[in-house]
Amino acid sequence: MSTEFPADVTVKPLEKSSHTNRWDKWWAEGSTPWDLGGPTPVLVHLHSTGSLPIGRALVPGCGSGYDVVEMASAERHVVGLDISDIAIKKAMKLKSGSPKAEHCTFLKSDFFTWCPDQLFDLIFDYTFFCAIEPELRSSWAKKMSELLKPDGELITLMNLIDDREGGPPFKVSISDYEEVLHPVGFEATCISDNELAISRRKGHEKLGRWRRRRVSSYSAEKHRDVLTSWGACLSCFLCLCNEKKGGK
Repeated sequence: MSTEFPADVTVKPLEKSSHTNRWDKWWAEGSTPWDLGGPTPVLVHLHSTGSLPIGRALVPGCGSGYDVVEMASAERHVVGLDISDIAIKKAMKLKSGSPKAEHCTFLKSDFFTWCPDQLFDLIFDYTFFCAIEPELRSSWAKKMSELLKPDGELITLMNLIDDREGGPPFKVSISDYEEVLHPVGFEATCISDNELAISRRKGHEKLGRWRRRRVSSYSAEKHRDVLTSWGACLSCFLCLCNEKKGGK
């Protein structure tokens, strides 16, 4: 998804069924300016330079599926998830004509309630974040944490928006990501300008790469030392108690 939506759309909190119908309506009408008609340029670059984790990958809000098919390979099985029936049908059509078909899967499901039987090494979010209501962002981060392997990577392509009321897309800043990702254990390993952004998004896109915080070896050793010291103190205390009992 990108952040350009039909100008006359104003979004209010909707029931799940209405939310689904809203996206299907836009796809049916062809009101999909977020659809680039091909894979995201920076993702093509990351894939071609071997800069993406291998294993299992997820693209939530995959739309027509271009990014899913682009990343798919013998070393990386990619799952595309979308809430719109029409989007998934378009993605399946794209897949059917691709030599990478066996390396990708498309599913219609609600990201927030979907429970796969395997975790992911990589999740790629192209401003799916800005399309959801701001009150759902904490749930977005929690779900990302649940879906990603402990050593997996979350990549967010962030189109920063500060001059819009309502949505989607909703206002987005880097701190909005940090405020929900930090509490679930993620920190950015890199946030950089997207030099490969399409022209209308130049200067407004950032590429964020996130991983879970690791306990440093120093902290781990210090923690072990504290536990050892407490253990020694407890042993000494018990010995003294036993000596006193024996002396009575």
